[in-house]
Amino acid sequence: MRRDVRILLVGDEGVGKSTIVTSLIKEEFVSHVQHVVPEVTISPEVTSENVTTYIVDSGAGPSDKHHLELEIRKAHVICVVYAIDNSNSFNRIPVYWLPYFRQLGINVPVILVGNKIDLRGGEVTNESLEDEIRPIMAEFKEVETCVECSAKIPLNVSEVFYFAQKAVINPTAPLYDSKKQVCLRPIPVYATRLDLIFVCQALKPACIEALSRIFKLCDTNKDGVLDYAELNEFQRKCFDAPLQLQELEGIKDMVLGYGPDGVRGDGLTEAGFLLLHTIFIQRGRLETTWTVLREHGYAEDLRLTEAFLYPKFDVPSDCSVELSPLGYQFFTDIFEVFDKDQDGALNQDELGDLFSTAPPGIPWRNQKFLGLDDGGAVTLQAWLARWSMITLLEHKTTLAYLAYLGYPGDPRTGALLITRPRKHDRRRGKSTRNVFLCYVCGAAGSGKTSLLRSFAGKQFDDVYQPTEKVLSVVNSLQEFGLRNSKKTDLADVIVYVHDSSDTNSFSYISNLRQQYSLDHIPTLFIATKSDLDLAQQRHEVQPDVYCRRLNLQVPVAVSVKTGQIADVFHAICGVAMHPNSSIPGGADRSLLPAARLRTYIMLSALVGSFSAAALVAYRTFVRPGTFAGQWIGWLLGGRSQ
Repeated sequence: MRRDVRILLVGDEGVGKSTIVTSLIKEEFVSHVQHVVPEVTISPEVTSENVTTYIVDSGAGPSDKHHLELEIRKAHVICVVYAIDNSNSFNRIPVYWLPYFRQLGINVPVILVGNKIDLRGGEVTNESLEDEIRPIMAEFKEVETCVECSAKIPLNVSEVFYFAQKAVINPTAPLYDSKKQVCLRPIPVYATRLDLIFVCQALKPACIEALSRIFKLCDTNKDGVLDYAELNEFQRKCFDAPLQLQELEGIKDMVLGYGPDGVRGDGLTEAGFLLLHTIFIQRGRLETTWTVLREHGYAEDLRLTEAFLYPKFDVPSDCSVELSPLGYQFFTDIFEVFDKDQDGALNQDELGDLFSTAPPGIPWRNQKFLGLDDGGAVTLQAWLARWSMITLLEHKTTLAYLAYLGYPGDPRTGALLITRPRKHDRRRGKSTRNVFLCYVCGAAGSGKTSLLRSFAGKQFDDVYQPTEKVLSVVNSLQEFGLRNSKKTDLADVIVYVHDSSDTNSFSYISNLRQQYSLDHIPTLFIATKSDLDLAQQRHEVQPDVYCRRLNLQVPVAVSVKTGQIADVFHAICGVAMHPNSSIPGGADRSLLPAARLRTYIMLSALVGSFSAAALVAYRTFVRPGTFAGQWIGWLLGGRSQ
């Protein structure tokens, strides 16, 4: 939200611009003032909106035109002042001043200020004032409102600047189209939902979308109605105050006055919620609607802010991110709420309803997702597993979706936790993680996809289909390439898969390991297609000998086709839980190459320092001829005697 407001007063000569500014500062009428009052700065402590306010006066003479144009371009809001006793000053607003602003390409809020109401004869009603202003507001949407005042009495002077501040801090333009304004008056009880839609049509589409999303988030039981408990929580969150029962009854009665579809039972429907904010806006209470929007993360452009979607959450390079118990509980609860048929899975319609508050939609829409049941629905296990994977690979996506889906906790980062650094786990020989990142590598056709499909309970497919899109974690390495060491260092396990019936399959793995530095990552070798004849690999040594030389277990033989997978999944988890047992070449190689080099340099420096210190001590204290040397010699000689 803007923390400063620059208000410019313009108007014809003699309408009282300088007098209004002086009356505000002096709090009394000053009969003789300067032609143009110097700029005034009001500290935020004085203003009701808690913003720094700059008030700028201007002249309307020919010599003032250049300076006036500069100030118009710098202004956040423009007050066009006219004199009540000078009808020509009012008539020039739609024919000169407002077109002049547009000619300069200025699009800021405009407040019409009628000065010298103390000179008006007779009583003027609000209705007659609206009749005068309405044609101007219909033609010039930048006009926010009209305020009448008197700098002489003084009367309504502070209100002029209050409305000017509000026009900047709580602008009408993003929310409401004044050209479509409907005069809200109670309508007959037989009115239909179409009447409410017609009444709310002045709300702009982006405003309707934002308020509808907020309604859905606040409707925690998803029954399409905000009941007393939900409205009370909404009131507490947005305005830090409980909602009294009589206040709720007053809101319901007000909404019912415009049609029956705004209320159902003891609560407000979505149409009633939109109608309520339309009433607030038309009655000049834009701060109410803006408070609701800002509390839910919206900026002036009615988009969720980056700061709201991605709160500060620093993750050290050697750590990973997982869902905390609070995060798992939230995703479990929201799954159960949207599982309307209570079949233990979310079908496509239920998923669509769940993600209706997330503008990007389903985060894995364009990816193949293993873990669906036979009907294409997402089971709870697959749902939680998917969010665990998203959090591990890109925790910022999870943070954003926690905001989209309405995570109730504060701070939202409490739904995530940072694990212990991998180097600590490998040093201690045991991992404290609950979610592991495993990269599966191997030549094309070696059976990587079939192996991972078997983990999700999918049947073997005889038709070979090369992996072109990300399939869970199958294609992760192909996606960014092993050259990206920052990505590979995030792995908890690397699984090398070769086709035991293909003579060239293992050479691919050997070449891969020679090309990239991967020996610091826990490793498991798997030989697929064990139901076929074992082929002699075209490699200098066979896979079992290769693994023994690396102090690793021999390749695990599996056949996905016959269902003989040797509990590979648990074997991978075991390697991740006890990383030192599966480091190629031994546990001393669990550090990164750079870390090992730093360790060797440090040890060498320590040994060298100790040797130098010992040599200096010998020359200083033990060398013959010195007092220390004689004393030590006498001591040793005396003992020998």
